Amino acid sequence: MKVNLISRHFIYLLFISLVSCEQESPEQYWQKGNLHTHSFWSDGDDFPEMIIQWYKDNNYQFIALSDHNTIASRDYWYKLKTLDEQNKTLEKYQKSFGDWVETKIDSSGTYVRLKTFEEYKSKLEHLKSFLIIRSEEVTSSFENKPVHINVTNIKEKIEPFKGNSVYEVMQQTLDAVHAQRKKFNISMFAHINHPNFGYGINVEDLKKLNGERFFELYNGHPAVHNEGDDMHIDLETMWDLINISYYNDRKPLLLGIATDDSHNYHVKSINYSNTGRGWVMVNSQKIETASLIEAMETGDFYSSSGVLLKKVYHSKEKLFVEVEPKEGIVYEIIFMGYRKGSYNIEELKRVKGTSSDYTFQENDLFVRAKINSNDLKENPYLVGETKQAWVQPVVVKNK
Repeated sequence: MKVNLISRHFIYLLFISLVSCEQESPEQYWQKGNLHTHSFWSDGDDFPEMIIQWYKDNNYQFIALSDHNTIASRDYWYKLKTLDEQNKTLEKYQKSFGDWVETKIDSSGTYVRLKTFEEYKSKLEHLKSFLIIRSEEVTSSFENKPVHINVTNIKEKIEPFKGNSVYEVMQQTLDAVHAQRKKFNISMFAHINHPNFGYGINVEDLKKLNGERFFELYNGHPAVHNEGDDMHIDLETMWDLINISYYNDRKPLLLGIATDDSHNYHVKSINYSNTGRGWVMVNSQKIETASLIEAMETGDFYSSSGVLLKKVYHSKEKLFVEVEPKEGIVYEIIFMGYRKGSYNIEELKRVKGTSSDYTFQENDLFVRAKINSNDLKENPYLVGETKQAWVQPVVVKNK
């Protein structure tokens, strides 16, 4: 029964995607957002309002604070640590938010009441221009292997699951997300976080999942190993292998997300997980949760670590990409795809320049695009990192 539901959902999404892109050059409205962020509610090192204000001031249209195993709904007095005092965290908070800040001091130290989601949302959200989405990073493990799954637009806290394998822990979490979505009849989704963090999640685990649509292709934390190592594959290769399996099993393809996974807000360094390293650009005229999630679920978004795109669209015949160029920067657009009779993703076309298209061929099954540049990141998570962007895979032929 699950397979039939997934297949129908796949056909529906494909239909919507193709219809929406039938126009040769559709009007597009790119909304910038980060879906993986941490605060004092878990292991971040700043107050929620300070973090949100940074994203608001830096031309983001939406943000989700995704603290570990909490939805920021309880009464919580945070005790300042020595490092917080060194960072002058409370002083900065009070300077920015004045009487909004609540503190108390006793013999054990200084405490600050953390504002709940509803409080900081009402304080900082701005109708039609800046959206704050409730999220939770459901943080579990199996035999010391980390299993972290973000839930965007969550309504009720999901407790971390235990299981007999990494796959079982993930599947139980996904099932809980789908059950909550059905219960409240709302738009919400899960995405698998940083599979190479602790090398906890492998390709075979992810291939077996049912109901997963999103995957962290890029994460700005220096400990997550996007690039893999001598014993583990990189996340982009992992993404492709999973999608080959999903395509052959008639599952909807996995869509790639870029995030900051920011924890550190006072010191900018390659050794810290800072803001502004990875994000999604969603094509949605409305800055509303349901509209953004609908666009993402139809694949109408791209992910970036610094490269911005003017246009991304596909018709029944081709996939088109146009870069928003920076002066003096060299761009390379690479079209990659899975073809009939192949067992791997193949490079289909490579062009130096700021725009290109790829005409689908007879044997193409699905095609995606990647944009490289020689533009060095100002605050990279890895030495020598350059800015990139990733366009979601487009199904050319149903299996």
